[in-house]
Amino acid sequence: METLFSGIQPSGVPTIGNYIGALKQFTEIQDEYDCYFCIVDQHAITVPQDKAVLRKNIRSLAALYLASGLDPEKVTLFIQSEVPAHAQAGWMLTTISSIGELERMTQYKDKAKDRKEGILAGLLTYPPLMAADILLYGTNIVPVGEDQKQHLELARDLAERFNARYNDIFTIPEIRMPKVGGRIMSLQEPTKKMSKSDSNTKGFISLLDPPNTVAKKIKSAVTDSDGIVKYDKENKPGISNLLSIYSIFTSKPIAELEAMYEGKGYGDFKSDLADVMVEFIMPFQEKYEYYMNSEELDRILDEGAEKARKKSFKMLKKMENAMGLGRKRK
Repeated sequence: METLFSGIQPSGVPTIGNYIGALKQFTEIQDEYDCYFCIVDQHAITVPQDKAVLRKNIRSLAALYLASGLDPEKVTLFIQSEVPAHAQAGWMLTTISSIGELERMTQYKDKAKDRKEGILAGLLTYPPLMAADILLYGTNIVPVGEDQKQHLELARDLAERFNARYNDIFTIPEIRMPKVGGRIMSLQEPTKKMSKSDSNTKGFISLLDPPNTVAKKIKSAVTDSDGIVKYDKENKPGISNLLSIYSIFTSKPIAELEAMYEGKGYGDFKSDLADVMVEFIMPFQEKYEYYMNSEELDRILDEGAEKARKKSFKMLKKMENAMGLGRKRK
């Protein structure tokens, strides 16, 4: 069975866009791969964090993973900082990375230009840590969005460089882009991707928004003036985005939805979509609350960390032997 690895930063509550583009798809493929799902808290500290908030976000993200339908009997769910091999391997891969290729990372350039008090070194050097996250598990498949594709290409380059320079020990991971629907747009600016950091909170639906708030956000979503429920991404981005959301949460083809609402206005459409979203969000949040308040979550994370430590330690030893670090053990 091939290995799949994915890491998500514990930085705020994911949106339905994150759910559709990642969490939902993870539950659909957990039977197909040996899956490692990592809460990458060491990546989160590349920008300043409040320690109490960070710890809460770590636990919350673990509960969200499980509420989405991940089965801990099938997948390995763990916290990055609880598996020391990640930081160790990350440093080793940093030593074969060049400043030039790290400075070319789009996310580094975007974040660095917003820093008014100096650029933190972690913003520059975290791509090798991300590569280590992936390569430690002999990963074959990495599901990522478009914004992380460049980092995955660097991980592939570093794996190939290490293999050529030292020893052929790394599997070269393949990039798996999300299926259709992986890019959900803002409810208020439908030409812009939905983001949990949007200053306009009406633009996104958080997985922990109260049900009545979810319904209000759907009903206030920007559409257009012609009132025809038709998918046309270029000319009708608002209603097209809502049709995508409706289709994904009901498994109904967009063409069927267009036929259902032929001759009806946006009011009926939005009202029904609001009901669909509330029907999803209520049981989801019940599962989330169960895990947040249960010792079962800690047991799952403890077992996941132990499994990840054993797997990653074997690869770390191969890396150290290949580079000549420490004493060679018989």
